[in-house]
Amino acid sequence: MFQVPSFKSLKLFSWGEKQAINVPPVKSHDLENAQEKNARALKHLLKLNHANHAILFNNRKFHNHAPHFLSAAYLLGADADDLTRVYESESKLLVAWDDSPAEVTNEDWKDHLGRREYQKAFVDFFEDEMVRLGYDWKQVVAEYLFSGEEPLFNSLMTDLGHPLIHLAYAYEMSSREVAMEALGLVSVCYNTMHKYLDNPVLSQVEASYHSTSPFEIIEKVRSDKKLDGLFATPGDHNLEKLFESHEDILLNHWNAWNIENPIEQFRESQELAAALFVATHTDSTETYDFFFVHVLTTSHAVRVLLPYIPAKFQIPLVRQWWLITLAIFIAQMRPKITMDKIRGYDLKGRDWAWTAKQAVKGEQSTDSHYVKALRALQECASTWTDHDSFYLKAAVKFADEFSGWGGFV
Repeated sequence: MFQVPSFKSLKLFSWGEKQAINVPPVKSHDLENAQEKNARALKHLLKLNHANHAILFNNRKFHNHAPHFLSAAYLLGADADDLTRVYESESKLLVAWDDSPAEVTNEDWKDHLGRREYQKAFVDFFEDEMVRLGYDWKQVVAEYLFSGEEPLFNSLMTDLGHPLIHLAYAYEMSSREVAMEALGLVSVCYNTMHKYLDNPVLSQVEASYHSTSPFEIIEKVRSDKKLDGLFATPGDHNLEKLFESHEDILLNHWNAWNIENPIEQFRESQELAAALFVATHTDSTETYDFFFVHVLTTSHAVRVLLPYIPAKFQIPLVRQWWLITLAIFIAQMRPKITMDKIRGYDLKGRDWAWTAKQAVKGEQSTDSHYVKALRALQECASTWTDHDSFYLKAAVKFADEFSGWGGFV
C-alpha cells in the first residue's frame, strides 16, 4: 500500500505542542507480582505466546491478537480456565516464529523498517535493548518510539492500528513482553502513513471548511459529492485507492477538524467511535462491520496511552486516529449514523455485569474482536461517566445482536 520513505529533516508537530489531553490513567496491573490465580494465568499465557508465536501470520498479513484478547478477557473478569480456553482457541490461528534473514542492529534498524520478514529480528533487537537499559521496557519505548525527526510513533495507526492496540495493552498489563512485541509490530508494519504526521505540508493543508465536531465533519464527508460512486463495495481494498488517488479529498476533511478544547473533543471522538460501530448497524445486516470495530478499539487504545505519552504527542496521536477513522468511513461506503439506534435502545434490565458475562462466558467469547469491543465500550463509560447509559446501551445492543463480522467482500 505504501513505500518506505527515506529519512529526511522535517520539523515535528508545529501544532498543538503545548496542548495536552488530561484524562486519568486506567488501572495498571502488576502481573509479575500478582497472587491471584487468574492474574498468574494471564502472566504465564502472555509469556507463552511471546515465546512460541510470531506477531504476524498468514503470509505476515494478519496480526497476533492473543495479548489483546487475553488481557481484555481478564479485565472483564475471566478466570484461569476462561483464559486457558481463550488461549487455546486463539493459538490455533497463530504460527511459530521463523528466522529473519539477518539480525537487526543499532546501526541498521532503520534500514529494515517495513520489512515483515524481520519480525523476529526486531523483537530480539528490542529485547536486547531492554537488557541494555536495565530491563526498563518503558525506557526502550521512549527511546525508539518518540525520538528522532520521524519517530516510529507516527506509524502506530498502520495496519488498522494493531501496533497501537498492542502497545496500549502493554501499558494496561505492565507487560514488557507485550511492549517489545508492540515495538516489533510498529517496525515491521511501518509504511508511509507516518508522513501525514511528519510533514506539515500535509498536516496543515488549508481545509475548505472547519469544525470542532467530528460528528459534523462525518456528515460533511457523507454529503461530499466528490466521493459519490468512488467504490462499488466496502472493504480494505478501498483504502489503497483512497490514499493513492483521492488523498486531497481525505486531507481536506482531516484538516477541517479544529482542536480547541482537547478533552471535550476527545470525549466526542470516543462517542463517535461507538456510534460508527453500533449506530451504523442495520436490521437488514446480520453482521457488524469489521473495520468499524477497529475504529472503536483504537480509540480505546488512544485513551489508554494518552496519560503515558509526552504532552506534545497527545494531539498528534488523536489526529492519527482521526485520519484512519475518516479513511475507514469512506472506504466502508459512508453509512448513515442513526444515534437513536443506541439512545432509544431498551436495556431490559441488562447491565455491565451482563455484557461482561457475554464476553467471558457467552457463545462469542472466543471471538477476540467481540471481547475487545465490549471492553472498549465499558472503559468509555468509566472514563466519561455514562449518565445517559449511551455506552451501556451500545454494548448491550452489540452483545445481544452480534452474529459475525461483515464489511468486506
